[in-house]
Amino acid sequence: MKMDTCYRKLETTLKIIGGKWKCLILYHLSEGPRRTSELQKLMTDCTQKMLIQTLRELENSGLVLRKIYKQVPPKVEYSLTALGESLQPILMTLVEWGEMYLEEQRAQPQ
Repeated sequence: MKMDTCYRKLETTLKIIGGKWKCLILYHLSEGPRRTSELQKLMTDCTQKMLIQTLRELENSGLVLRKIYKQVPPKVEYSLTALGESLQPILMTLVEWGEMYLEEQRAQPQ
């Protein structure tokens, strides 16, 4: 495969799931549907504005489904689409790599 073709494919992937919060949101949604407030509690460093913006980007990319329940007060729930679920092996590989990296860092002499 030509290098420029690989680069474009990687660039597309990073455009869709790159950034500080997208993989974390996808990881939390892999455990099942979540409300915005649940995600906010899990991701305390992410502002509500950034969380909602990122969820919309993931929804527009076809990775996340937003379901609105018609009740008072309104209830909104987010879940992974089939396309979003297809990222789970990749996310778990990233988790494993992060664990390996942290172990190596701890093993380094200070």
